[in-house]
Amino acid sequence: MASSLEYVEYVAGQIGQAGNISYKKLFGEYGLWCDGKFFGTVEDNQFYVKMTQAGHEMLPDAEPAAPHGGTPGMYLVEDLEDTRFLKELVSRTCEELPEPRKKTAGKKAKNHG
Repeated sequence: MASSLEYVEYVAGQIGQAGNISYKKLFGEYGLWCDGKFFGTVEDNQFYVKMTQAGHEMLPDAEPAAPHGGTPGMYLVEDLEDTRFLKELVSRTCEELPEPRKKTAGKKAKNHG
């Protein structure tokens, strides 16, 4: 089941105090960014954050999850009501993640003529 845009907007609103939150449709679900840094997803109307030490400390009972069927690398965040907690979780998670790579201009196609 794909996530609804309404749910994604709700999650973005709940975590909005952490910074500039943006989202983009990815493979039928949604990726989440805070201040340009990819930190989580919304899949099947559930909110996931990347696994970090901060996430482990703040979500001690959370099991590693693989929402997209791959290697576990996310934590499911079930309580979306405590916006202070969510702000801290997203902020601390993003502090541990590497800065986004700068995009480079694509290579031009070779002319074989």
